[in-house]
Amino acid sequence: MQSLILKAFGGTTSHSTRLSKDDTQVAGYVRAQPNRIGRMLFACAVIIVAFLFAPAPAKAEYGDVVINNYSDTAGMRPVVFPHWFHRIRFRCKVCHADLGFKFKAGGNDINMYKIIEGKFCGACHNGKVAWSVKNCILCHSGKPGTPIQIHESTMQELAVPTNPLTSKK
Repeated sequence: MQSLILKAFGGTTSHSTRLSKDDTQVAGYVRAQPNRIGRMLFACAVIIVAFLFAPAPAKAEYGDVVINNYSDTAGMRPVVFPHWFHRIRFRCKVCHADLGFKFKAGGNDINMYKIIEGKFCGACHNGKVAWSVKNCILCHSGKPGTPIQIHESTMQELAVPTNPLTSKK
């Protein structure tokens, strides 16, 4: 196995019956150092693996709701609620009628006590329907200090005129 690894990364082995004093001979084989190209290939492979398994930064998508009623004051990151992820799985009435969510970002007095009691998000995030509240960073993934908002919402775009010539002065 060792000789396969050395060959893959540019090193070689050769058979020898002499024992060396500098620990370059193991069980009858002399280890040669991998060449420069082999070391570079190995370094590139390590970098590629690091990028594949490194956690990506949390990114909000269009329609995500930032909930920061109590997070900053509690020393937690704000919640980034993936609205469209939930919307493609459930009809609007499930959350907005059955669970009591208002149709306004920041319009709900959501806190962890209520969620643990099974209200709001806790109706599903109970460990049975969806993951439980024990893994905080799955929801609390926003940048600290981010205000309550709908990310990239059309309401925000409509609040600022797109054409200054048509806006009233």
